[in-house]
Amino acid sequence: MLVIDQEARQFMIRDAEQTFPNECCGFMFGREEGADRYVSAARPVENAREGDKRRRFEISAIDYMHAEQYAEQKNLSLLGIYHSHPNHPAIASETDRLAAQPFFSYVIISVRNAVFAELRSWRLNDDRQFEKEPVALGIISQS
Repeated sequence: MLVIDQEARQFMIRDAEQTFPNECCGFMFGREEGADRYVSAARPVENAREGDKRRRFEISAIDYMHAEQYAEQKNLSLLGIYHSHPNHPAIASETDRLAAQPFFSYVIISVRNAVFAELRSWRLNDDRQFEKEPVALGIISQS
């Protein structure tokens, strides 16, 4: 299960709404306890996609490096990526699946006409197919 801190969830939703009609993207940080992941922080990055950013996003290698450094400095784990689907459901696409890494959680935020619609999370299974990951809302201490 992916448990997302209320402030981190609001941050990701606000990023998705403000970036509309383009796709936003960013990283999620926190900790793992057994099979559960606790997202306590989210940080946006610029969508590095060349051209039309309304249907695709790309994160640069330097942004991945900065995310790993941030996690290390804050004693957190880099748990995954969030991005938005403007005027589309929060369902992982084939493009999302092909770019995905096995360890990460992938939160997708559906935004309809600049207003939050839904949030879902996905993880790759052993067959490299996305499976819906249960999501809960929580208050997570960053200590």
